[in-house]
Amino acid sequence: MLKLLRKKSVILLVIGTVLLSGIAGFIGSYLANSMVADGSKANGLLQVASASGQAMSIEDIARIASKSVVEITTETVKTDIRMRQYISEGAGSGVIISSDGYIVTNNHVIKGASKITVTTNDGRNYQAQLVGKDTKTDLAVIKIQASGLQPAVFGNSDQLVVGELAVAIGNPLGQLGGTVTEGIISALNRDIIIDGETMNLLQTSAAINPGNSGGGLFNKRAELIGIVNAKSSGVGIEGIGFAIPVNTVKDVVNQIMNYGYVRGRVEVGVTLVDISDIRTALLYHLPGTGVYVLEVRDRSSGFEVGDRIIKADGKEIRSSTDFKQVLSKHKVGDVLQVVVQRGNRIVGLKVTLKEASS
Repeated sequence: MLKLLRKKSVILLVIGTVLLSGIAGFIGSYLANSMVADGSKANGLLQVASASGQAMSIEDIARIASKSVVEITTETVKTDIRMRQYISEGAGSGVIISSDGYIVTNNHVIKGASKITVTTNDGRNYQAQLVGKDTKTDLAVIKIQASGLQPAVFGNSDQLVVGELAVAIGNPLGQLGGTVTEGIISALNRDIIIDGETMNLLQTSAAINPGNSGGGLFNKRAELIGIVNAKSSGVGIEGIGFAIPVNTVKDVVNQIMNYGYVRGRVEVGVTLVDISDIRTALLYHLPGTGVYVLEVRDRSSGFEVGDRIIKADGKEIRSSTDFKQVLSKHKVGDVLQVVVQRGNRIVGLKVTLKEASS
């Protein structure tokens, strides 16, 4: 689920993976190297634009930038409610970031995939391997065995201004690879909640459709300024799409390649589940709606399975998103004050925050 923070909310959708099958819930389980290892090579792999780039026509932008955008198709093994396995297919887009086959895309495009196929602009197909991912920013890096590819030239999203040209290139509907749409930068620094994670995104009027996720948003010099990841959805709503700023992309990609994860993120070592329906709570003999601890990975945290989180840092917790927002304000080593309901007791916990490894 996606929503805008501040002002009036609209319904938004993550638009990258065009799923051909449904997914199952998990409430039942409640009961049971800059770009390589050698960081010195970073500047040689990420092509950063010079300040003297000239404005181009949309035709030239499309001709140049399209060579760096790929189609991505995925296969994911899933299990239905009768425990029968089936293959769910999906599609999205990606952007080449090195000549030897590193590609950035959205995490939700490749999430859980057992097979990832990349089709380059010239029609060649490759099998890709996951290098690393970051769920907080919805970014992932994959790798194909190839050489001589055309990587995107990275722009500077901090220099963007509202009203300037924005060109989106991707694989809408999972069948129309290389599609080019143009618009403008409609707004900067939009705080959007996507699947419980707050993201700071660019807003664009360039047409965005399912399958565009992971594709590139380019400026008037054919420089990459963002990775497309969401659009608005609703009757009569068009021309509202979102992209991850390229400066965020650069930082996350570099850390994934050097360390395998983004450093400095904190975690408490538990998996949470939101129970928002009182009937569901009663069915599973829970004391009420709220945020429950489904799994404890780190016993030193003091949490126990079944704990209902009531407060964190004095803030009332109504959803796992609330809890994540509290965590985002902390650094590794901080002590988080948490109040939980454990059976019929109210328990206070002091949780020392550790670095998240993924």
